[in-house]
Amino acid sequence: MIRVVLLAPEIPPNTGSIARLCAATDTELHLIEPLGFSLDEKHLKRAGLDYWPHVKLSVWPDFTAFLAATPCRVVPTTAGNRADLPRGEPYHRFTFTPEDALVFGSESSGLPEEILAAYPDAVRIPIWGKVRSLNLANAATLVLYEALRQAGELEGK
Repeated sequence: MIRVVLLAPEIPPNTGSIARLCAATDTELHLIEPLGFSLDEKHLKRAGLDYWPHVKLSVWPDFTAFLAATPCRVVPTTAGNRADLPRGEPYHRFTFTPEDALVFGSESSGLPEEILAAYPDAVRIPIWGKVRSLNLANAATLVLYEALRQAGELEGK
């Protein structure tokens, strides 16, 4: 089962939107602390609307605890186009599996170098315009739907 993992998310509306995405696609959402907000924050609830009861949510104290409890292939996800920025295979060329955990970094700093180094099978969202990053919820939507499509989980839906 494909999972979405947010490492130290900072902006409540992004996490709320991703929670709604996960509820809509029946995808597990894993939040890795520290969180930049409280889970009862009104902006988080507003973005997730009344779908929170349908979110398969797990909160972990750190990435190590998540890995110990969750058998998966870690797929770091980054965005960019400069050689010194994120690396990885463009998401539309990457081969996803049903065991993937799509890992997204925080809004301000992305994924830590140690995760990118430890898991070389990274996915990159190409950016060729004048912006340096995409909104986290938009990035998660793009990558998750491609992963679900490849895993055959969109067939008949």
